[in-house]
This record gives sequence, structure tokens and C-alpha cells, in this order.
Amino acid sequence: MKTTGFFLGVLLAATAVVHADEQLQIKPVLVRDNKIVVSYEYQEAYNAAIRDAIASGLRTTFSYDLELRTKVSGWFDRAIATVNVTVSDEYDNLTRRHHLSRAVDGRIEDDTVTEDEAVVKMWLTTGTRIPICQTSQVDSTRDYYVRVTARTRPATGSFLGLPRTMSGQVKFTFIP
Repeated sequence: MKTTGFFLGVLLAATAVVHADEQLQIKPVLVRDNKIVVSYEYQEAYNAAIRDAIASGLRTTFSYDLELRTKVSGWFDRAIATVNVTVSDEYDNLTRRHHLSRAVDGRIEDDTVTEDEAVVKMWLTTGTRIPICQTSQVDSTRDYYVRVTARTRPATGSFLGLPRTMSGQVKFTFIP
């Protein structure tokens, strides 16, 4: 069993499914350090309404629910693992700085202060190599998929003030 390898397995058949008007891109699922990791981008969500909300000083939050699931014949698909990633921006109009924080399953993983809007956009819309579960939780005889559901607050332009929601998924087969 190699633990120092960059990739421990190959995951095949990557296909993302998203809504037509916006795109939540899910990168191919990878294995790193005995963990299944996922990366995603939701670039179109950073639009004029979000920029206006941020500029007003309103706390802006992007929440991503990552689920590793497998098909179960004749029943609901089974969830193997779930992870919630929440990224928030609090803009201070006086100092013109953004305070960004990233929490994974409620634990603050990273935070920073910046004046650069490109950094803000990247933080809010991109997740890189987010670990979902250990490889010991998956079986090479089954097919899996990762579903990512994204929600933005404030609810800019959504019906009845509900958060905008976008989801996508990518299928893969784990080969140890």
C-alpha cells in the first residue's frame, strides 16, 4: 500500500450535469493521501447583484454541499459522505477591505483580508481539493457520483427571497 503516491487511483467516467443558464463546474474526482477529493467552480454566480450586495456591506455567503453517493437498485441512492463548505465575505466600507472566511463542516479552515476583488471572486466561487471521505469508505465494485449543491446569500434575484440554488454532479468509478 503506497501512501506517498500523488494519486492512489484513477477515477473514470467523469461527466458533469448542470442547469443550462448557469454553470457549476465539478472537476474530475481525484484520490490524494487516501482521501477522495473534489474541486468545483461556480464562476457565473459572482455577478453584478452579488457585487452590489458586497459593496453595500451586506455579508455575502456561498454554501456548497458536497455529497458522495452510490446507486442502490430499487431504493433511494445511498449517501456515503457529506461535507459542507461555507465561504463568507464581509466588506468594510470604511477600510475598503474584504474579510473572507472558509469553513468546512462548521470549522474555520482559512481566513484572510484583501482589497483585491479577483481574490474575493476566487474565494467565493472556487473550491480546490476538498476532501470528502477516506478511500476505505468506497468499494471498487460500485459506481459513485459526487453531487455539489451551491446556495448564495443574499438571495439576489431569486423568487420570494429564497437563496439561489445550483447543483451539478460528476460520476466516477474508483479503481484502487
